[in-house]
Amino acid sequence: QFVESDDDEELLFNIPFTGSVKLKGVLVMGEDDGTHPAEMRLFRNIPHMSFDDTAREAEQTFSLNKDPLGELEYPTKIARFSNVYHLSMHFPKNFGAETTKIFYIGLKGEWTEAHRHEVTICSYEASPNPADHRLRQ
Repeated sequence: QFVESDDDEELLFNIPFTGSVKLKGVLVMGEDDGTHPAEMRLFRNIPHMSFDDTAREAEQTFSLNKDPLGELEYPTKIARFSNVYHLSMHFPKNFGAETTKIFYIGLKGEWTEAHRHEVTICSYEASPNPADHRLRQ
């Protein structure tokens, strides 16, 4: 089983996480032919990313080698990928075929539970009301 691009060689994956991830490495497995992706661009924390959004600068770009066995790990810059809740992977080109095929994507890292801060209701006084602040004498 594999994922294959439709009309051209570009593929885009949006991967939401249920917690915070420190991404340390990526594996990409394709066929040993022209359909294997030749470049991978990683974007972090851009939910619902589309092909229009791929014009922006990626957090990290990799030149890929053909890897039909999924043995090559591409290490990420951990400082840039230490608090990821959504990962977008853009494969803009391959090794010369009309479409791109990917058989496996492996992500290596550490997952931690997301700490979502609830809404805090606070009351602030613009000016003090003396009746609220009685002093004992």
